[in-house]
Amino acid sequence: MTPAKNNGLTLALGYKFSNADLLHQALTHRSFGATHNERLEFLGDSILNLVIAEALYEKFPAAKEGDLSRLRASLVKGDTLAEVARDFALGEHLRLGEGELRSGGQTRSSILADAVEAIIGAIFLDAGFAQARAIVRTWFQARMNNMSLAIEEKDPKTLLQELLQGRKKQLPVYEVVDVEGESHAQVFTVSCTVAYIDSVTTGVASNRRAAEKEAAEKMLALLKP
Repeated sequence: MTPAKNNGLTLALGYKFSNADLLHQALTHRSFGATHNERLEFLGDSILNLVIAEALYEKFPAAKEGDLSRLRASLVKGDTLAEVARDFALGEHLRLGEGELRSGGQTRSSILADAVEAIIGAIFLDAGFAQARAIVRTWFQARMNNMSLAIEEKDPKTLLQELLQGRKKQLPVYEVVDVEGESHAQVFTVSCTVAYIDSVTTGVASNRRAAEKEAAEKMLALLKP
């Protein structure tokens, strides 16, 4: 990573690493080399869940366990983490192998989400839990501010189906158009077709269901006024 790109990402993240190697590792996908971000991702996932759980516990003092669990799930799910990554233009900084670069890995939601968790893990190792906690809260504050116990988080596929049913239109058709990679690391490309507007969107993810959800989310964006 060049100094200019490093500075740009540091500003976006709101955190400057004392040990730059930790950031480099957090941005390194397993396709790039032997030293990659999967262990940091494991660590960051645990920290993220704890910090978000604490923040929601404080924000909603009367909420039941089920409500808190639902809200936390909506914040720590892959789609939300990918949105956070895109806020930072994180894809521009990822270190990917040639195959992942050719297949658009720098824009794939699953890879972006994993990198966000890895960065959280890297911040924890670089500066401790208090700093990691503060950064995570900053990144998610706006999203938490917009949350309400009255809002039921729904799957994009469910929302798309309900929208089309409300308009008395045919339901969407999902189709796997491509599967790449070895059996343990496959990448699925799924199309979502809505007949009445003659439009097709695609989603790419490490499993079929996630790819369908991404395609449905893109179709919702096309259909909503």
